[in-house]
Amino acid sequence: MTWNILSEPNQINEIIETSKLKPQLFFKHSTRCSISTMALSRFEKSGILSNETIDCWYLDLLEFRPISAEIEKLTKVIHQSPQAIVVHNEQVVYSESHGMIDAVEILNIV
Repeated sequence: MTWNILSEPNQINEIIETSKLKPQLFFKHSTRCSISTMALSRFEKSGILSNETIDCWYLDLLEFRPISAEIEKLTKVIHQSPQAIVVHNEQVVYSESHGMIDAVEILNIV
């Protein structure tokens, strides 16, 4: 399985609505930041992308920064980068950034 790409602001409401059926993860990544690249690599190596219990959405912050602002507005989670936010039943159940992003913890929650 690969990432779902988040590239349109209208996707956010659909993703949050889908969280009623299945947990949804937003991963915010800055392609120019080495810390973000390390967090992304560790996250991808965890195997979470092949886990069918959660949908994973990738957001390129340099290309689509306004989408991050919309996620912040709707989830009430202050923007950081890198950042992982999990929404389930329309509620944030996990939010971490930088080295604290933990795919195993996410899978234990969902």
